[in-house]
Amino acid sequence: MTKVYCIGEGLVTPVGSTVKEVLSAAREGRSGRLFDKGGFSGTSFFETIAIEAARKAIQGIEITPRTGLVLSTTKGNVEHIGKADISLAASALNIADAIGITASPIVVSNACISGIAALLQGVRMIRSGEYDEVVVIGAEVHSDFIHSGFDCLKALSPEPCRPFDKDRQGLNLGEAAAAMVLSARKGQWEITDGVIRNDANHISGPSRTGEGCYKCLRYVMEGVNKEDIAFISVHGTATPYNDEMESIALYRAGLSDVPVNALKGIFGHTLGAAGILEAIVSMAAFDSGIVLPTKGFHEMGVTYPVNVSAHERPAKGKLFLKLLSGFGGVNGAMVFRKGGAL
Repeated sequence: MTKVYCIGEGLVTPVGSTVKEVLSAAREGRSGRLFDKGGFSGTSFFETIAIEAARKAIQGIEITPRTGLVLSTTKGNVEHIGKADISLAASALNIADAIGITASPIVVSNACISGIAALLQGVRMIRSGEYDEVVVIGAEVHSDFIHSGFDCLKALSPEPCRPFDKDRQGLNLGEAAAAMVLSARKGQWEITDGVIRNDANHISGPSRTGEGCYKCLRYVMEGVNKEDIAFISVHGTATPYNDEMESIALYRAGLSDVPVNALKGIFGHTLGAAGILEAIVSMAAFDSGIVLPTKGFHEMGVTYPVNVSAHERPAKGKLFLKLLSGFGGVNGAMVFRKGGAL
């Protein structure tokens, strides 16, 4: 099977616009969820940040007819509803044109696992032999539409979110753009496996037994030695049911003692950008030899034991796992292994 590597990354976030800046913010416990759009005059902030992240990721990489594009987002340009064409397909075409990609882009919009689903789609495109590189972009911007939806579910916290903490009250919404370039050309990070499982539990509530998340973990662990896992970057939304569900899934998979962190205390929940953003930051943390802390966590607030990193600690291992879950019972897991062109 063709090996697939990450050979380029790009970030645009409220806490920094380079991987180094964002990693420093995460290490220092600085958070930022929404952009200052005061100086913005374009027609689509969503497309602007997606293009900027992609341009950073493709620096030094030749764009050819065999370069693909996958766009991950849940809401896209919904803030412009009634004013412009807000179809995700239209946005993907605009982004592709801006960065010089001529192949037809693909849109992945699968609730909050969209980022992993998009990366998995990119991996399959490389392995098909039809593409030399695939640019995978995750982007999301805040809007009244998104806020009202989560508010109706009583899922928003009035204070900074606290993943896995006993006093957690819900999630914070965030916005960001992140991009990876995938290729069969050897890089420092390989995506060795990925999977999606749907437990069809509820339109908005996770399985009470962590069924879908557990099945994802069981699948990816078939090719992984537990001792090689440096940490697990969990979904960690800080909602009562999500964190509980993940603790159950980790326990069922025999991973309760593996270091775990959640990054949404830094960025908020960036929806379609989350999987790609959090994977890039996790790669940078691993490269620095650390497990990032879980901002907002103080005291365990889930039923099953979870080895949550409350403070920065050394990372020991060869790989990390990224987990995501979302509305409709969707769950995803992906394995990122170090060991390419060192």
